[in-house]
Amino acid sequence: MTARSVLFGIVILTVSVAATAQTLYKYRGDDGEWIFSDRPPDDAGLIDETRVLASSGDRGLLTVRTRSTPQGLQFLASNRFHAPVELALRFESVQGFEFPDPDDDLLWVVPPRGDIALLTLAPDASRGAPSASYEYEYMVGSPVAEHRPDVLYRVPFAIATDYPVTQAFPDVITHRTPDSFHAIDIAMPIGTNIFAARAGIVFDVASDNYAGGTDRERHGQLANVVQILHDDGTFAIYAHLNWNSIRVRPGQRVARGEYIADSGNTGFSSGPHLHFAVLRNRGLELESLPVTFEGANLTGVVPASGTNLTAY
Repeated sequence: MTARSVLFGIVILTVSVAATAQTLYKYRGDDGEWIFSDRPPDDAGLIDETRVLASSGDRGLLTVRTRSTPQGLQFLASNRFHAPVELALRFESVQGFEFPDPDDDLLWVVPPRGDIALLTLAPDASRGAPSASYEYEYMVGSPVAEHRPDVLYRVPFAIATDYPVTQAFPDVITHRTPDSFHAIDIAMPIGTNIFAARAGIVFDVASDNYAGGTDRERHGQLANVVQILHDDGTFAIYAHLNWNSIRVRPGQRVARGEYIADSGNTGFSSGPHLHFAVLRNRGLELESLPVTFEGANLTGVVPASGTNLTAY
């Protein structure tokens, strides 16, 4: 899922994020069935195959780098997301250059797939040998986005089917933070077709996680997801999707009702379900938004825990 990212840098060094990997163990269970797990069996001799799965190469990234110019030390941002990104830059120490004006907020919105110059620190020999340390924080989405859907949201599964809502606002059993207050959990079998609830541009995909469970620390970052940017600057997240089932890619525009993936049980999850939420960036903080789905005869349906949601 999209989360706040804070990265650190020292002048002339480029900040990067290391790729993570999962290890998959294939072995037979007590009844001869094949088991695929991120934990090996107690008897290592049972292992038929071990695979190391690199994390998806479809994840976006924003980086800040520096370069020396005749005017001083220039800071530049590169946004590889297919969505705008808000960026905040903070300096811990500066020597040999003028310190930024304390009245400057050092906030920028970097356009999708964009590269921009942020600022230049002018030389100041009186401040000692040139060096600087800084950190930057970023959040996907424009901070001025307003939720203005032009049509009701489509229920994100096949027409004429229904599934139970296990959690929706105001129930906040696990949805306890602003980015999840209005999220909706819908129980459904693994492999259920998932369709876009609203048109937009895919900007983030994770497709090769397979592990799931209730250990937040262990499984919290292992959900397969699709995130879609809407025309009003808000975006939807479809999470816990099935391994290797995603049919869209970053930069692709999808229509309302387009097939995008299969449901699953990956990441921090107590059972097979779809986690759906619409979000906006509220100044480097994510805020979830109430969603009204299309019901029978174009009526609006607000999902509620303990009820069935039907797709029309």
